[in-house]
Amino acid sequence: MAVVRTKTLAFTAIVLAALLHSSAAQSTYTVGGTTGWTIPQGGDSVYTNWASGNSFAVGDILVFNFAVGIHDVTQVSKANYDACSASDPMLIATTSPARVTLNSSGEHYFICGFPGHCSAGQKVTVNVLASNSAPSPAPMASSSPAPRRALTPASAPSPASTASAPTPSTSPVSGDSPSSAPGSSARPPMTYTVADSFGWNIPRNATLFQSWAAGKDFMVGDVLVFNYSAGAHNVAEVTSDAYAACTTTSPISLDSMPPTRITLTTPGEHFYLCAIPGHCTAGQQLSINVTGEAGGASPSGSPSPGSGDMAPPSPNSAASVAGVSAAALLSVFVALLF
Repeated sequence: MAVVRTKTLAFTAIVLAALLHSSAAQSTYTVGGTTGWTIPQGGDSVYTNWASGNSFAVGDILVFNFAVGIHDVTQVSKANYDACSASDPMLIATTSPARVTLNSSGEHYFICGFPGHCSAGQKVTVNVLASNSAPSPAPMASSSPAPRRALTPASAPSPASTASAPTPSTSPVSGDSPSSAPGSSARPPMTYTVADSFGWNIPRNATLFQSWAAGKDFMVGDVLVFNYSAGAHNVAEVTSDAYAACTTTSPISLDSMPPTRITLTTPGEHFYLCAIPGHCTAGQQLSINVTGEAGGASPSGSPSPGSGDMAPPSPNSAASVAGVSAAALLSVFVALLF
């Protein structure tokens, strides 16, 4: 009996030590934090400052949150990084969120391969240490391991990124059913996320936004939500003539802080486009027809901002799970001792 108990204790100690090690061996970092992976408004210093505030080790994971179709993640050599050249890439990721595991020590270089994006500041260098610098936890000193270092929390882009994932819906945000209230033919105001999960981005085909609007009954009081990456897009309401010509001269309104929420206050046709040069002609424009007035309670709450990307994983999620398992095994270990 004593021999069996001794073997059980030894096995538990080995598993516990392995779990404690793995819980501190891997961290997950969301590149750019809440900014996500996009053209930064502050130039490349945005990503330089973000990287300098973190300590990376072999085995850590970088998460890039970005708008699919207008950004990518390209790993390049130092020479191509300095020249903002995407030729001879070591890695290219075009789906978001892109997860890159740091498998070797030294400097790693990442840029956006879309023309002009790297030179506008969408580039980052990370210096990876060979091993974890955190001290090993003392045996049985605590029921959970001490954190290795401070992390930048993962979060949804504005879009790129990023980064939280939106769950777009054409249902009222308040959760009310669009069905008519008893004794009334009016429905409650509704909140629509433009293009749902794709967001307000340059579409793959010019009919994407009109196809999204087709069949929807927009009414006075409804709200349009435009999700996009700050600095990469904006939302301009224009006249019918300006819409047809893709010009933003004297717009009715212009907003560049996502998510842009527009309440439909008048019936008739409304025209929207992105005022960034070339985006409207590439299909980033939307026209809708607004009919009668919606009744009932006004929509409340806010949609989850984003650009159609997947939700980023929570930081250090693998380590959190391992930490919980280690704590449970530690409890068993202590119980067996007594």
